[in-house]
Amino acid sequence: MVMAIIEALIVAAGLGAAGVASSARIVKQYERGLVFRFGRLLNEVRGPGLAVITPAIDRLRRVNMQIVTLPVPAQDGITRDNVTVKVDAVVYFNVVDPVRAIVNVQDYRFAVLQVAQTSLRSIIGKSDLDDLLGNRERLNQGLELMIDSPALGWGIHIDRVEIKDVSLPESMKRSIARQAEAERERRARIITADGELQASNKLAQAAAVMSDTPTALQLRLLETVVEVAAEKNSTLVLPFPVELLRFLESSPPERGGAPADTKARPDASPGAPIPGESAAIEQSPLRDLEAARQSGKQRVNAEQSSS
Repeated sequence: MVMAIIEALIVAAGLGAAGVASSARIVKQYERGLVFRFGRLLNEVRGPGLAVITPAIDRLRRVNMQIVTLPVPAQDGITRDNVTVKVDAVVYFNVVDPVRAIVNVQDYRFAVLQVAQTSLRSIIGKSDLDDLLGNRERLNQGLELMIDSPALGWGIHIDRVEIKDVSLPESMKRSIARQAEAERERRARIITADGELQASNKLAQAAAVMSDTPTALQLRLLETVVEVAAEKNSTLVLPFPVELLRFLESSPPERGGAPADTKARPDASPGAPIPGESAAIEQSPLRDLEAARQSGKQRVNAEQSSS
C-alpha cells in the first residue's frame, strides 16, 4: 500500500514537472513575448525572463527588438537627366511596437524590403546623376522619410538608410573621365596664363628700370656671359652692342703731327681732304674692335683650359 502511494506521488511529480516544462518559456533580453490564447492576443506583453503559459491553450510569439541590417538589392533606374544607373542601399530598422509588428503586417522584414526597393527607384527617377554621386546625404534623408512613413503603422522605426554604391555604364565612366581631364587641363592653362601675365608685368617693370639706367643692361649682359662661360663651352657667342660702335665712330681723331701723306704732297692745300684719310679714320675703330674681340676670345679660351 505504501509503495503504491509512493509510486503515485512519483508519477504525479513527473507529470507536474512535465507540465511545468511544457508551460515555461524563456524570453531573452533583446526580445519581447506575445501570448495568443485560442488565437486571441493577450494584452500583456511578456518581458525578458521566464514566461509561463498554459500548455495546449496558449502560444508564445517572440519578437526581436534589435536593430536589423537589411540590404536592398541593386535597382536599375533612369535618372532625371536620362542616365541609366544601378543603385543599391542598406536599411537599418528596429521594432518599437511588437503588437503592431506582428498583428498589422504579415512579415515586417519583407514589407520593409519591398518599400525600400520602390522608394529607391523613386529616388533614382527624381535625382540627377550629379546628386547620386556627390549629394548622397540629402538623398539618404529623403529615402529614410519615404520608408519611415508606412513603417510607422507597422510598429517599425527606420534608424537610417544609406546608399551603398552607384554603378554606371562604361561609356558614362569614360565620359566622366574625359570631363575631369578637360577640367584639369583648363585649370592648368589658366594657371600658366596667369603666370605669364605676372612675368610680363615684371619684365615690363625691369625694362622701364633699364631704360632709365643704360648701365644696368651692360651689367645684365656681363652676368649672362658669366653664366654661359661657366658651362665649359668650347665656343662663346658674345653679343656686342651697336651703341658702342656708334660711340667709336663719333670719337675725335688722335692729336699729333700731320699725317705722312701731307708731307709727301706739298701742293696740297691745308683745307683740302687727303685721299685715304677718311677711310683710315673709319677703319681704325673697326681694327680696335677686332683686336679687342680677339683678346677677349683668347682670355675666355685660357680660362676654359685652366679650369
